Amino acid sequence: MNNIQTDTEPRAIAQTDALLIERQAFKDGLKACLPTMPGIFAWGMVTGMAMVKAGMTLWQALGMTFIVFAGSAQLAAVPLIAANVPVSVVFVTALVVNLRFVIFSALLGPHFAHLPWYKRVWYGYFNADITMGLFPQRFPASSMDKPEGKVGFFTGIGYPNWCAWQAGSVAGILLGSQIPPSWGVGYAGTLALLAIAIPLIVNAAALAGVVIAATVAIAAAGLPYRLGLLLAVVVGMSVAMAVDMVLDRKRRSA
Repeated sequence: MNNIQTDTEPRAIAQTDALLIERQAFKDGLKACLPTMPGIFAWGMVTGMAMVKAGMTLWQALGMTFIVFAGSAQLAAVPLIAANVPVSVVFVTALVVNLRFVIFSALLGPHFAHLPWYKRVWYGYFNADITMGLFPQRFPASSMDKPEGKVGFFTGIGYPNWCAWQAGSVAGILLGSQIPPSWGVGYAGTLALLAIAIPLIVNAAALAGVVIAATVAIAAAGLPYRLGLLLAVVVGMSVAMAVDMVLDRKRRSA
């Protein structure tokens, strides 16, 4: 009996400590992402309005925002749906626009390799640009083998981001037909995205990636299926990683 108590007590203490770590990490993630929530809400509202104005029914728009949960892909697909293009073209366009999430998953996925597949699928649904912007700042690649706090921090960003997006999107769907274009809500959404992106430029590597990505996106704006966006993401991230490696080597040599 004493042996059972001796075995179970340390295990219970370890589980309690792990739970406390995850709870604190969740709070840290929530605190980190809170300043971006007004911008996420505004962008979701713009997307919801765009779906309604493109002729989608209430239930079609609601279904798309909850299932797809990807503003850039939705905004790319909506004009094609309104133009009655083939479903295959709509699907391929949305897929190409969202290919950046393959890159995001390749970078974030190894941090969650210790989880069962169904949990990784669940958390993958909540992966977004904001999680890619904030998560590596807290957990760089060097922490790959240390799982403590990662789920808490990720969900502390992902869950509020989902709630803010869906709240804005539903508001845009319900109010889309009542808000006149003269209000310039789309322009407000663009400004909100800038307010989200600028604080994420925390070092020279991030700045180089943003500048190069913006340059490539403008130069490749004419590519079909918005391939310019994917190209800008790939080139921008590659440049940021290369600059980070160079700076890291300089720091080590110094």
